[in-house]
Amino acid sequence: MVNLRMARKRRDRTAKEAQAERNRFEHGRSKAERDLARARNEKAARDLDASRREPDDGGS
Repeated sequence: MVNLRMARKRRDRTAKEAQAERNRFEHGRSKAERDLARARNEKAARDLDASRREPDDGGS
C-alpha cells in the first residue's frame, strides 16, 4: 500500500531539489565568471553573424 501523502511529499522534494540545482548553476557564479561567459556568448554571436552568407538576389 502506498501512502499518497508521502508520495506527494517525495515528488515535491525531488522537484524542489531539481529547481535548487538549476538555481545554483544559474546564480552560483561570481560576477567575473558571469561577465566572462556573457562576453564569450556575445563574441560567438558576432562571429556567427560575420560568417553568415547573404542569399543571391539574381535568381536564375
